[in-house]
Amino acid sequence: MNQKRQYKTYTKAFKEEAVALVIDQGYTVPDAAQSLGIRANLLYGWKQQFEEKQTGTGLSGDERSELMKLRKENKQLRMEKEILKKASAFFAREMK
Repeated sequence: MNQKRQYKTYTKAFKEEAVALVIDQGYTVPDAAQSLGIRANLLYGWKQQFEEKQTGTGLSGDERSELMKLRKENKQLRMEKEILKKASAFFAREMK
Protein backbone atom coordinates (compact mmCIF):
# COMPACT_ATOMS: atom_id res chain seq x y z
CA MET A 1 0.00 0.00 0.00
CA ASN A 2 2.83 2.42 0.71
CA GLN A 3 4.03 2.77 -2.84
CA LYS A 4 6.08 5.77 -3.84
CA ARG A 5 4.47 7.93 -6.46
CA GLN A 6 6.35 7.95 -9.73
CA TYR A 7 6.22 11.22 -11.58
CA LYS A 8 6.42 11.32 -15.33
CA THR A 9 9.41 13.25 -16.63
CA TYR A 10 9.50 15.14 -19.89
CA THR A 11 12.50 16.00 -22.02
CA LYS A 12 13.60 19.57 -22.52
CA ALA A 13 12.79 19.26 -26.22
CA PHE A 14 9.22 18.14 -25.46
CA LYS A 15 8.72 21.09 -23.11
CA GLU A 16 10.08 23.55 -25.68
CA GLU A 17 7.82 22.15 -28.40
CA ALA A 18 4.80 22.31 -26.09
CA VAL A 19 5.49 25.95 -25.26
CA ALA A 20 6.07 26.69 -28.94
CA LEU A 21 2.57 25.43 -29.70
CA VAL A 22 1.18 28.12 -27.44
CA ILE A 23 3.54 30.98 -28.25
CA ASP A 24 4.34 30.49 -31.92
CA GLN A 25 1.30 28.68 -33.27
CA GLY A 26 -1.38 30.43 -31.24
CA TYR A 27 -2.93 27.46 -29.47
CA THR A 28 -4.55 28.10 -26.13
CA VAL A 29 -2.83 26.44 -23.19
CA PRO A 30 -5.76 24.09 -22.43
CA ASP A 31 -6.05 23.04 -26.10
CA ALA A 32 -2.32 22.42 -26.45
CA ALA A 33 -2.21 20.51 -23.18
CA GLN A 34 -5.13 18.32 -24.18
CA SER A 35 -3.61 17.52 -27.57
CA LEU A 36 -0.31 16.59 -25.89
CA GLY A 37 -1.97 14.55 -23.16
CA ILE A 38 -0.69 16.63 -20.26
CA ARG A 39 -2.34 18.81 -17.64
CA ALA A 40 -2.87 22.49 -18.44
CA ASN A 41 -1.24 23.68 -15.19
CA LEU A 42 1.94 21.83 -16.17
CA LEU A 43 2.05 23.66 -19.50
CA TYR A 44 1.33 26.99 -17.79
CA GLY A 45 4.38 26.38 -15.59
CA TRP A 46 6.60 25.56 -18.56
CA LYS A 47 5.37 28.66 -20.37
CA GLN A 48 6.12 30.83 -17.34
CA GLN A 49 9.63 29.37 -17.03
CA PHE A 50 10.23 30.02 -20.73
CA GLU A 51 9.06 33.63 -20.42
CA GLU A 52 11.23 34.21 -17.33
CA LYS A 53 14.20 32.79 -19.18
CA GLN A 54 13.54 35.12 -22.12
CA THR A 55 13.27 38.23 -19.94
CA GLY A 56 16.14 37.21 -17.68
CA THR A 57 14.08 37.32 -14.48
CA GLY A 58 14.34 33.60 -13.75
CA LEU A 59 17.01 32.03 -11.58
CA SER A 60 19.85 29.95 -12.96
CA GLY A 61 20.64 26.54 -11.51
CA ASP A 62 23.50 27.91 -9.38
CA GLU A 63 21.36 30.75 -8.07
CA ARG A 64 18.52 28.36 -7.26
CA SER A 65 20.82 26.01 -5.32
CA GLU A 66 22.38 28.93 -3.44
CA LEU A 67 18.91 30.25 -2.58
CA MET A 68 17.88 26.87 -1.21
CA LYS A 69 21.08 26.69 0.87
CA LEU A 70 20.54 30.19 2.25
CA ARG A 71 16.91 29.48 3.12
CA LYS A 72 17.94 26.36 4.99
CA GLU A 73 20.64 28.29 6.87
CA ASN A 74 18.14 31.07 7.66
CA LYS A 75 15.67 28.55 9.10
CA GLN A 76 18.42 27.03 11.26
CA LEU A 77 19.48 30.44 12.57
CA ARG A 78 15.88 31.38 13.42
CA MET A 79 15.49 28.16 15.42
CA GLU A 80 18.74 28.83 17.28
CA LYS A 81 17.61 32.38 18.05
CA GLU A 82 14.32 31.11 19.51
CA ILE A 83 16.17 28.59 21.68
CA LEU A 84 18.49 31.32 22.99
CA LYS A 85 15.52 33.59 23.73
CA LYS A 86 13.82 30.87 25.76
CA ALA A 87 17.04 30.01 27.58
CA SER A 88 17.74 33.63 28.50
CA ALA A 89 14.17 34.04 29.79
CA PHE A 90 14.56 30.87 31.84
CA PHE A 91 17.83 31.98 33.42
CA ALA A 92 16.47 35.48 34.06
CA ARG A 93 13.65 33.93 36.11
CA GLU A 94 16.12 31.73 37.98
CA MET A 95 18.27 34.73 38.91
CA LYS A 96 15.37 36.45 40.73
